[in-house]
Amino acid sequence: MSNEGKKVRAHYVGTLDNGEKFDSSYDRGEPLEFTCMAGQMIAGFDKAVVDMTVSEKKKVRLEPAEAYGEARPELIQEVPLVQVPNGDQLPVGETIYMYGPDGQPMPVQVVKIEDGVVTFDMNHPMAGKALNFEIELVEVL
Repeated sequence: MSNEGKKVRAHYVGTLDNGEKFDSSYDRGEPLEFTCMAGQMIAGFDKAVVDMTVSEKKKVRLEPAEAYGEARPELIQEVPLVQVPNGDQLPVGETIYMYGPDGQPMPVQVVKIEDGVVTFDMNHPMAGKALNFEIELVEVL
């Protein structure tokens, strides 16, 4: 039986290959609710859940192509510091939010500030990384 197109609730723990936990619905005390195979989730997570049964647990490892994709070099940009409002106050190594052409906020990592130039990385923080998930299907609505 397929869960495709059905609203499901699942608990999960996400880890990197080094064992570092990057996310967990258990920590929030609330399962994640989404419509299976509707493009609301990363592709590999959707595929893992599509054939699960309620209370089943599964471990999956997703390559970047099934998760957030590879890091794209064209999304790393250097901008003269004078063109950035309050550029001298940017938190190097942290993520800030800038507005895209459509007016939507997008997360951008401040990589470095050097010689009057700030380097921004607009790749998703998980781009280029394999992700491991322990998934428990809690409910099919």
